[in-house]
Amino acid sequence: MLSRLALRRRAQQTGCAPVLPGCEAYEGGDGPLGVLVVHGFTGNPSSMRSWADQLERDGFAVSVPRLAGHGTDWHELNQTRWEDWYGVVEAAFDDLSKRSERTFVCGLSMGGGLALLLAARQGSRVAGLSLVNPSVHSPDPRRVALPVIRHFVPSLAAIGGDIAKPDVSENAYDRTPLHAAWSGIALLREIRKMLPRVDQPLVIYKSRVDHVLGDRSLEIIRRSVRSPVEVVYLERSYHVATLDYDADLIFSGTSEFFTQLAAATK
Repeated sequence: MLSRLALRRRAQQTGCAPVLPGCEAYEGGDGPLGVLVVHGFTGNPSSMRSWADQLERDGFAVSVPRLAGHGTDWHELNQTRWEDWYGVVEAAFDDLSKRSERTFVCGLSMGGGLALLLAARQGSRVAGLSLVNPSVHSPDPRRVALPVIRHFVPSLAAIGGDIAKPDVSENAYDRTPLHAAWSGIALLREIRKMLPRVDQPLVIYKSRVDHVLGDRSLEIIRRSVRSPVEVVYLERSYHVATLDYDADLIFSGTSEFFTQLAAATK
């Protein structure tokens, strides 16, 4: 198997970045209820596969798209913008909806923010949401310098890998590309603007200790959306909770939540 360095060098030689092993998009299951599962910024579908696999075992059809510029090389992510990431999410949702009686959405971090934006734009087509540490605000003070610094510095240290469980890797990029990060800030503004349109049933799994987001995003969501927000606090997990100690709680709770919503609307 080629190393990440070897894959990067080959990509530079060929002009295209190959998808890294384990970072591919995934579709599975043939149940009547569909679930779209969206990963976060600089991450890839591997951080969501266990969640998707459990949903599939519980009888759901699942789709885990790979956002544009993710799962390959951080240089490629720097060539994309938030509209590209959202476009992938919307296309995957449309495809899954065509073969599902009802379609639900899950998301981690920025993937949770994208899920909220999808819900705001798609309305009743989104039947409910289960989000883990969703991002609608960046607490990083460096964000104010991004409009300028991105033209001089291509990347900064990685933001991925905030996991309490030892010896577990998110397999995220080892750098944070700044053109993409600058666009991510614009995405967060768009999400916040659209939050008052969100009225779908919503559960949020929130880590007590989150070194990436803090508490501000949850506060904004709770005061902005029209639907009641159920919050389940995670006592043992950090930001990437889908790979952490509380993962099973998230997975089982999501399946139960979506099953109850589907039964209530029959």
